Amino acid sequence: MVEQGAGPAALNRVDRPGTAEEAWEAWDGLRHLPAADPLGWPSAVIVAAHPDDEILGAGGAMAMLAAAGARLRLIAVTDGEASHPGADPGAIARVRTAESAAARHVLGVQHIEVIRLHLPDTGLGDREDELASRLRELCAGFEVCLAPWEADAHADHEAAGRAARRAGRPVLSYPIWMWHWAKPADRRVPWPRACRIPLPADIAVLKADAIQAFASQLTDRPGATGPVLPPGIVAHFTRPQEVLLR
Repeated sequence: MVEQGAGPAALNRVDRPGTAEEAWEAWDGLRHLPAADPLGWPSAVIVAAHPDDEILGAGGAMAMLAAAGARLRLIAVTDGEASHPGADPGAIARVRTAESAAARHVLGVQHIEVIRLHLPDTGLGDREDELASRLRELCAGFEVCLAPWEADAHADHEAAGRAARRAGRPVLSYPIWMWHWAKPADRRVPWPRACRIPLPADIAVLKADAIQAFASQLTDRPGATGPVLPPGIVAHFTRPQEVLLR
């Protein structure tokens, strides 16, 4: 999610008052998106700019794929060490990577191959070419790549999304901050490229439980105005479906 030090434009949009989940729930457009079936993917690689991105954006799809026996790889680009300003970055990185592992365990995705790149949190824009080169290698041989949306209004998400698009594999992008700054039918969002993955009821419950593993993001931070993931943000990711952008 949001890290300190993202670009000024990204922080400006993310920090403004956002769209409540009730507005998205009331919009028929989400329910009418074409459905995609992840069970048709024999393999998938998931790119996460920070620990928790993969669970928030695509945790349900990951759980469905794992249950179906698909080959899965998680590319963890950063360790999320910049989420708590003033704290020891190494300690925060250890906490956040452990939370990500705990969340995957809840979802039944504990056997996924995990590759950690240890690139700098809040610094992906300066390492985009390097990241694209690594992803070109690490995404080879996978049916599909799930990655952050390259217009998500968070500098790290956008750099990771652009790098994934350059890697040469079919990409489905998962939005995260878009649900905060966009509004239903927002023209800044390419809705004709959107599809939805309906989540079985048991998977939706597991995803909601998995999000609770991110205690460092759900509780107040010293010196900050509140948690990284307040309840209003979490609500965007506990729906009975996930939305991806082709």
